[in-house]
Amino acid sequence: MSRTALRICPLCEATCGLTLTIEGTRVTGARGDRDDVFSQGFICPKGAAFPAVDGDPDRLRSPLVRRDGELREATWEEAFDAVAAGIRPVVERHGPNAVGVVLGNPNVHTMAGGLYPPLLVGGLGTRSLFTASTVDQMPKHVSSGLLFGDAGAIPVPDLDRTDHLLLIGANPLESNGSLCTAPDFPGKLKALKARGGTLTVIDPRRTRTAKLADRHIAIRPGADALLLAAMTHVLFEEDLVQLGALTPHVEGLAELRDAVRDFTPEAVAPACDVDAGVVRALARELAAAPTAAVYGRIGSCTVPFGTLGSWLVDVLNVLTGNLDRPGGALFPQAATDRTPRPAGPGRGFRLGRWHSRVGGHPEAKGELPLSALAEEIDTATEEGEPIRALVVVAANPVLSAPDGNRLDKALESLDFMVSVDPYLNETSRHADVVLPPPPPSQSPHHDFAFNTLAVRNQVRYSRPAVPLEPGRMAETEILARLTLAVTGMHGADPSAVDELVVGQTLGKAVKEPHSPVHGREPKELAAQLTGESGPERRLDMMLRLGPYGDGFGTRPDGLNLARLLESPHGIDLGPLGPRLPQPLKTASGRIELLPQPIAGDLPRLRASLERRPDGLVLVGRRHLRSNNSWMHNVPALTGGTNRCTLQIHPEDAERLGVRDGAPVRVTGAGGEVTAPAEVTDGVRRGVVSLPHGWGHDRPGTRLSHAAADPGVNVNQLLDGSLLDPLSGNAVLNGVPVRLAAIPAL
Repeated sequence: MSRTALRICPLCEATCGLTLTIEGTRVTGARGDRDDVFSQGFICPKGAAFPAVDGDPDRLRSPLVRRDGELREATWEEAFDAVAAGIRPVVERHGPNAVGVVLGNPNVHTMAGGLYPPLLVGGLGTRSLFTASTVDQMPKHVSSGLLFGDAGAIPVPDLDRTDHLLLIGANPLESNGSLCTAPDFPGKLKALKARGGTLTVIDPRRTRTAKLADRHIAIRPGADALLLAAMTHVLFEEDLVQLGALTPHVEGLAELRDAVRDFTPEAVAPACDVDAGVVRALARELAAAPTAAVYGRIGSCTVPFGTLGSWLVDVLNVLTGNLDRPGGALFPQAATDRTPRPAGPGRGFRLGRWHSRVGGHPEAKGELPLSALAEEIDTATEEGEPIRALVVVAANPVLSAPDGNRLDKALESLDFMVSVDPYLNETSRHADVVLPPPPPSQSPHHDFAFNTLAVRNQVRYSRPAVPLEPGRMAETEILARLTLAVTGMHGADPSAVDELVVGQTLGKAVKEPHSPVHGREPKELAAQLTGESGPERRLDMMLRLGPYGDGFGTRPDGLNLARLLESPHGIDLGPLGPRLPQPLKTASGRIELLPQPIAGDLPRLRASLERRPDGLVLVGRRHLRSNNSWMHNVPALTGGTNRCTLQIHPEDAERLGVRDGAPVRVTGAGGEVTAPAEVTDGVRRGVVSLPHGWGHDRPGTRLSHAAADPGVNVNQLLDGSLLDPLSGNAVLNGVPVRLAAIPAL
């Protein structure tokens, strides 16, 4: 007999509500939940493929432990015994920094990934932390930290109410949005145009999003910050700066004017390959719109000036008075955020509190560049111990980071490695222990990270749709036990991890004057928590202490877990609204328009005005039916347009003798790959494009469908030396490459 169950989709940042059809314990269908308060029935091909993702036969079902050089099935007890025996001696002999932690993108798509990795890293005490953020979004965190004093304070465009939206380096019709959680992003863009609004897209490719735009500007890759700086110049030059209600919250206006003086439209036009008149028109249109928002993403982050470009996105929102107002760019307020503290000066945001051992790269938000992981393992220096052990949680850096061949070899040299991963992939095949989490249908779900980036305030929670299969372990328990094993507490009850967090959190909350539980007894509060597990008790606590919470009885109509469970389709908390100055944590308590690290990097941007790439440059691309590399193992999410081809403009193809469909050798600083050509005018002249996440041809993996059509790893064209210096983010776009047509045999 079939039944239905609700589930929030964990396959991209849109977090759409799904209605699953279940036969026994197997998910057989998925459709959009029309009653979901946030997504209202929207679904994309990834959500529709949820049953295939959930039931992939290549998913590991039991732990693997390396014995006599081979990974073999083992019990959970044997696996955690091996983890403790492998990690603790490294810590005791070489110190905590000799243990690296790598966290992948899927961590922000799971409840376990939101709750336990900070405890794992904190318990180890290691500074050797690497995450997917430094191949994706770290520039945005750094620019927000410097502007607003909080690396997590990222404003999002008010898509439902704006009159003018400028997208730079973003393709939400394929990605469904990034650092902007918005179900049915395509529908929201179409609604913007239907109500008379304007959509401008700046991208070297004519993407599906660009085709929808009123104006598409095919900029030269990597020149985003120059274009935005010139727009900023125009606002000052033509007296178009209108701070409005932001005036008392902003400092550094005069200094900013001086800093962008040299970035005239005429000066940047040759470097951007955008006419100076167009640059001026962009600035004027932005200033003239009743409301407007500038939004930049992957394409503007993964370039040499990623932090400067991310900073200028928000500078433009500030200078036009569109930050923190409806129709502009607003700060979301998630239900599990801590109770907002009173407005006032904070500690601010600091970069470079420590540096990587080999390359001397500064930390950002406590993280080191993922591009530096290989050298931190394989290079000896006098500055400290190399990384000798690695804990990898939901990450595949052999494919997702530059120069996977070097990292592939470096992983072989480790004393010990443990991976938490449902697959034996290009990275986890090197592990001594693999701990597989269950399929998503067997896990609870709440979006801690994405609700802080959502275009509408709401809260939803899904309990497991299917009971945990015998022999499996909940992902929350896996990560709790892993934390105990690597921190010297192996064998303790995993519930102790959650109870420790509850005690510490409540102990701190009762001491905070602005907290709704100030002056109360932590044990009395803990006794009120509900939930069927430690993670649910922690969620209940976070909801109660949050901005909409019941405050443990002080606000009777407020949120708690029980009320959320009574609302299976979620609870709508209303549209985003102005929040300044409360989110600001800078030392001044204001938006600091020209922080010193930014000012110090502007001469580098100024120098780039004189440089032009000599030949072809490479950019990546996203597909609607893909997100991370493991999705290539799901037949429903491959094929069609989701193919690993090298897109090239017809004129470049003719000049180089490249034929459509024929193999082309692509060479970069890190190596070379061969891919079939796709000749298309959808990419501008001088630019070629390869998609992300392919290259499934390494031995020892168990990704049968992906291996049948492996594609090539675009990141192998990079040697990892190109980084945005402020954020440590890898430069993945706008990098020089050489092409050679391969003659037919």
